[in-house]
Amino acid sequence: MGRRGGGRRRPVAWAGVAALAGGLLAACGGESGPPVVTWYTNPDAGGQERIAQACTEAAEGAYVIETAGLPREASSQRDQLARRLAARDDSIDLMSLDPPFIPEFANAGFLAPMPPEVAERVSEGVVEGALQGASWEGELVTVPFWANTQLLWYRTSVAEEAGVDPSAGPVTWDQLIEAAEATGTWLGVQGTRAESLTVWITALVAGAGGRIIEDPAAPADEVRIALDTDAGREAARIISEIGRRGLGGPGLPTADENATFSIFQGDRGSFMVNWPFVWPAMQSAVEAGQLDGAVLDDVGWAMYPATVEGQDARPPYGGINLAVGAFSDHVDLAYAAAECIVDPANQAEYFISDGNPPSSTAAYDDPAVQEAFPMADLIRESLEQAAPRPQTPYYNEVSGGLQQTWHPPSSVDPDRTPRRAGDFITAVLRGEQLL
Repeated sequence: MGRRGGGRRRPVAWAGVAALAGGLLAACGGESGPPVVTWYTNPDAGGQERIAQACTEAAEGAYVIETAGLPREASSQRDQLARRLAARDDSIDLMSLDPPFIPEFANAGFLAPMPPEVAERVSEGVVEGALQGASWEGELVTVPFWANTQLLWYRTSVAEEAGVDPSAGPVTWDQLIEAAEATGTWLGVQGTRAESLTVWITALVAGAGGRIIEDPAAPADEVRIALDTDAGREAARIISEIGRRGLGGPGLPTADENATFSIFQGDRGSFMVNWPFVWPAMQSAVEAGQLDGAVLDDVGWAMYPATVEGQDARPPYGGINLAVGAFSDHVDLAYAAAECIVDPANQAEYFISDGNPPSSTAAYDDPAVQEAFPMADLIRESLEQAAPRPQTPYYNEVSGGLQQTWHPPSSVDPDRTPRRAGDFITAVLRGEQLL
């Protein structure tokens, strides 16, 4: 699973797929036309639909990929897919699945086993963070598609005023805290009681060498929450410092990625952790006359901040993987379709059209990607260091418990919050408390 390399994969053997499809058609006793592989997709700017059309053409009659849209919210996507798979719905051939839900779906038997030869091909030349996020109990159970990570975005003018140079090497959260206080500016961090808060907590804990769950494959009543540790307390200290000093701005308790993006572009913007979507968004705003070009010219980017000086940061990991439904009538064709979808050329085009970074290392070398995203190499490097959110079949309970106990940021206590969070999540998993 860990093989990586910069070269492109060999293309899928479409002739073999066509022969397989022909056999399936014959077995169906008179059905006409190629088999339909239904791909349930999360909302985007149309890129997945375009890839589906391209892969249908490349299949040369072996199959047709039809897309079906999922709800906009990730939690709603999970609910819809889980309900239908629990009913053994055979119409779900392929699905775009948010990484935090992969352990739950794998543990429930909702995912079709991946053939070893497919796992070998789709793990070649893939960033480490995506491989970890696509796996469960040491096995690749989904196909890495696009991967996401947060960078440190900063206003170069503020950084210079504060005497901080993120481009010269990793900076720490403590350096950013002191820089924001010294310059009277606000840090762009996501403090709202939502998934983005779980993302922040996870990155801070992992950056201090810790983890949120000690034994992710254990039964619910045996799961051990590992937050009452030096790593958990250090993460809590950083969030507490930002919250209690007011360095996230007055809207920190409700600030999501879009809110912090707005703060960053304003007069008191300084440093911000956020996903790469902010780059094309700022460019579009300048072109539309909604943002002064001087603001865009003032923007720099660097690796996610380190939790502990001298230790590598563990940036957040997100994105979408492709999962094949366990009850599909076209499992082999769905995996063939998935291999086409994640071809590095398709990933590169998808990055440019929809702003979603590739899991393929080779896709970052595409000249058009390098032109559109001058921070492309940094995104690839960040994804090699990225840490997935807690991988557990009980992700909803864990994430919800974190959001309840670590919010608002100003109330976080380094000495009490990690232990309180662990006790609460444990009680929820044992059925002793409700979220």
